[in-house]
Amino acid sequence: MSRHPSFSPPGGLIKKRNVLKRFERVELLRKRGQWKDGDRVVSLVKTKPEE
Repeated sequence: MSRHPSFSPPGGLIKKRNVLKRFERVELLRKRGQWKDGDRVVSLVKTKPEE
């Protein structure tokens, strides 16, 4: 069932995500210099998204 357009917030459904996908975490860690090629992709360190 669809919702009437008047119920949506004025800016749309733009929401800041606080959970990153694995490839996003690897890219962020690579930018910070905490991950290099050859490191394991599983059990990555916790990361907060860039602001």
